[in-house]
Amino acid sequence: MCGFIGIYGPEGTDVALDIYESLVAVQHRGQDAAGIVTFTESFHVKKGLGLVRDVFNDRNMSRLRGNLGVGHVRYPTVGAGSDEDVQPFHMVFPVGIAMAHNGNVTNFLELKSSLARSGVRISSSCDVEVILYVFGRALAERTRPGTRFTAEDVFAAVRAVYAEVKGAYSVVASIADVGMVAFRDPFGIKPICFGQKTTPEGVSYACASESVALDINGFESTLKIGPGDAVFIGRDRKVHHEKLSSKPHRPCIFELVYFARHDSMLDDISVYRTRRRFGEALADQWRQAGAPTPDVIMPVPDSSREAALSMAQALDLPYREGLVKNRYIGRTFIMPSQSARRDGVRRKLNTIKLEFENKDVLLVDDSIVRGTTSQRIVEMVRAAGAKRVYMAVTSPPLVAPCPYGVDMATKTEFVASGRSVGQIAEWVNVDYLLYLDRERMNEAARAGNPAIQNFCNACFTGEYPTGDVTKEMLMAIEGERCQSASQITMWS
Repeated sequence: MCGFIGIYGPEGTDVALDIYESLVAVQHRGQDAAGIVTFTESFHVKKGLGLVRDVFNDRNMSRLRGNLGVGHVRYPTVGAGSDEDVQPFHMVFPVGIAMAHNGNVTNFLELKSSLARSGVRISSSCDVEVILYVFGRALAERTRPGTRFTAEDVFAAVRAVYAEVKGAYSVVASIADVGMVAFRDPFGIKPICFGQKTTPEGVSYACASESVALDINGFESTLKIGPGDAVFIGRDRKVHHEKLSSKPHRPCIFELVYFARHDSMLDDISVYRTRRRFGEALADQWRQAGAPTPDVIMPVPDSSREAALSMAQALDLPYREGLVKNRYIGRTFIMPSQSARRDGVRRKLNTIKLEFENKDVLLVDDSIVRGTTSQRIVEMVRAAGAKRVYMAVTSPPLVAPCPYGVDMATKTEFVASGRSVGQIAEWVNVDYLLYLDRERMNEAARAGNPAIQNFCNACFTGEYPTGDVTKEMLMAIEGERCQSASQITMWS
């Protein structure tokens, strides 16, 4: 899970400030690092570890000149997240390209070895670097003296990526002196949004990982990038859009459950309204299960707030905010180590004791991954005076690693692995636990766009839509994850 933005503005304008504002809007997608690369006669680069506000200042922003640029916020899924892995990546030979992505290349190690045999040394553990080189090599092969790249050339290079690069990814890239290209993996697992705006200077085009990154700068959605689609805008400013693969669409359901901001639209699906529907489905399931009646329903902020409110309304029960979030603390799910997640919960949340004292409380959360965060929250709620603590979760039990760019890499880390719902309830110390049924979850999401028949549910089922995820691959990811965790522990 990462966030990106690419902008191609009118001639004579600078896009760095708009890119900065968009990165702030998608900061929730990655808190590890941030970067911007723009282009005039050469590439201008600023990247660093930390939040967007920490990486950029007036001095380095002033040198990010040009009307063509890409930006990125990083959440590490491979490697330990060193400064060598900060996106965007760029190359100057044989073609000038700057690129950023969201997702994960499942055959990264294989491609890295293959490129090394051909004389290309990948200097990082960031998988966008292999996409960059595969794309750049294919584009360079179509170079003709005295001519510019055409849309046909760019789309041929994207086809080369599809042929070699496996996994889930959405990509945006700037091509020096040529234009901007964006494309989405053949199954459309990772989200991508495209828009444009007209100013007195001319028309600007933008492509981002979430619609909120476009909204913040006044871009309006004008084009839907589907699975296996590529979009190219060249110097003629014409938008070329082509479908290069015909795989079934399998967007990631966890984007709607947790990752995306609630004011975003993904594949024409409102994140906000979907989470409302999750809550309504939970209420119906809670009622059918004959679950105990709480005194009050409360969200675990922020991504479960809409579901908790709609659940309370459907059950005709009071809704209260009893957990207060410190907005200057990052999301604990994407913190790199177990100890960081555990410590982060107490810094992130505080209780309003008057809302808990002598009450049976139903907490609504979006997911339970390792159980560490849930344990700590329940401990806080009981300490605040709750008599009984129940929990409803807007997604099913997580049981399978995600090789597509989500940091749930090892099966042994899942609290639901090998445990019944009753055993999980005991583990997190709640008096009653209910998970949203998987088909109810999918129905709630599908209601936002009936054209999408199926979502990627791999983390709930272990069934991977790309069809190329092997046990050996998952074991390699698990080994890499354990090694990274030990490095983080050693450094901290």
